[in-house]
Amino acid sequence: QVQLVESGGGLVQAGGSLRLSCAASISVRTMAWFRQGPGKEREFVSFINWSGDSTYYVESVKGRFTISRDNAKNTVYLQMNSLKPEDTAVYYCAASAFYTSSPRPYDYNYWGQGTQVTVSS
Repeated sequence: QVQLVESGGGLVQAGGSLRLSCAASISVRTMAWFRQGPGKEREFVSFINWSGDSTYYVESVKGRFTISRDNAKNTVYLQMNSLKPEDTAVYYCAASAFYTSSPRPYDYNYWGQGTQVTVSS
């Protein structure tokens, strides 16, 4: 069983930055970030493969968010810049033991508990 622990959420003003971290208990092949805003469905944000040479972002965060990983630490990061109020959500780390580029939550086997990101206007 893989355990994922997120950290780094908080309250920030619009235009600010936050860096989320997700530490996995063991090495996993694909790691991703999802988010769920108030009254909304869970939304795919970004994914990264094992080697880090394959990444993908939802259109709304392209150019503002950067996903990266440190395999020595079994940790994935999400650097979020130029934050907007519409980025407010609970951000979840997800992982798959297999390679996937899927944006669908049910294609990921493991989930963290989530970390709140609130962007004030």
